[in-house]
Amino acid sequence: MTENRRPPPAPWRLRLVQALTLVVVIGASVATICFRDHIQKLAAYGYTAVFLVGLISNATVILPIPGLAVSSLMGGVFNPWLVGLVGGIGQALGELSGYMVGYSGQTLVDRGPAYDRVSTWMRRHGVLTIFVLALVPNPIFDLGGIAAGAVRFPLWKFLVSCAAGKVVKNIGFALAGYYGLETLLRLLQK
Repeated sequence: MTENRRPPPAPWRLRLVQALTLVVVIGASVATICFRDHIQKLAAYGYTAVFLVGLISNATVILPIPGLAVSSLMGGVFNPWLVGLVGGIGQALGELSGYMVGYSGQTLVDRGPAYDRVSTWMRRHGVLTIFVLALVPNPIFDLGGIAAGAVRFPLWKFLVSCAAGKVVKNIGFALAGYYGLETLLRLLQK
């Protein structure tokens, strides 16, 4: 079986992607540190807050913030279906930082057995791998994003499969927040 590999991008394009990746990762990490205490105040901004927290929480490769916790909390306040949709899309766009790291050839992770396994999955079952990694709360999604970029997995397929998994997962967490709050309110009324 011949492997369908894309040719490497031009050197100037790699440098541009490396620079943009560095700016995004550093910017998201700085925002996480600087605004850690203010994230809960974002509730006043509704769906925009869900989107932004999802974006920032998944754009940080090194310092994650709990975007799912925000989706769960906001699901108890707003329409949980919309919270899941908006949060999932924000998180999928945030995952572009990992994809760009892999695409640019930067090595932010050890290329050990876990990375090799995920990279093999990406080559064999790219869309399914990204969807499952995005669907299941796990600490190795960044490896999947980096591997997807490194094997030059098509960006649009990465975004669609990542968004699908993240939206389904966020809807689940938002519904859990909604029904958890509803149950708590019923118990308090009795």
